[in-house]
Amino acid sequence: MRFIPLILISAIISGCATSPPRSVENACSIFREKPDWFKASLKTEKKWGLPMQVQLAIMRQESSFRHDAAPPLDTFLGIPMWWRVSSAYGYAQVKDGTWKWYKDKTGNWMASREDYGDAVDFMGWYTDISQKSLGISKWDAYNQYLAYHEGHGGWKRKTYEKKAWLMGVAKKVDANARNYGAQLKECKEKLDNTWW
Repeated sequence: MRFIPLILISAIISGCATSPPRSVENACSIFREKPDWFKASLKTEKKWGLPMQVQLAIMRQESSFRHDAAPPLDTFLGIPMWWRVSSAYGYAQVKDGTWKWYKDKTGNWMASREDYGDAVDFMGWYTDISQKSLGISKWDAYNQYLAYHEGHGGWKRKTYEKKAWLMGVAKKVDANARNYGAQLKECKEKLDNTWW
């Protein structure tokens, strides 16, 4: 019986660790609430050169910062089935095949799509390929998001041009990245110098 409080506390702590930030509008608020996310995003920025604001903007769009985000269930004749419309999963909404490609190429075999640090490392790795193979600047949230959504081949073929809704979403991602960037100018140095 005396272990029950410990189990409850552990469940509460783990729940808090994976819950989305209370405010997703402000990068400083996100990182003050989630200092481990700041550390992981800073590591990705230094390792891959992907600005923290672009990481946040893509993740916000893809999963709303939910560790277990998944696409809706597929339907057949209007009846929900037990499979999903896509295998995309986790913070970064990465499909099974792409996640395997990432793990094969980086050797990060223990990586989890439910782990924020692994998710932003994936984003850094993927956008690094986008820059090297397609010439897209890592500061260009608009085109990086389009390549992230459509894949490198799709971006090259400009498949997004037939999807006005997607280009609208990419503009939103770009606007969020710009806002996050402006906010981080006010707090990034302080967050970096804070001992947690």
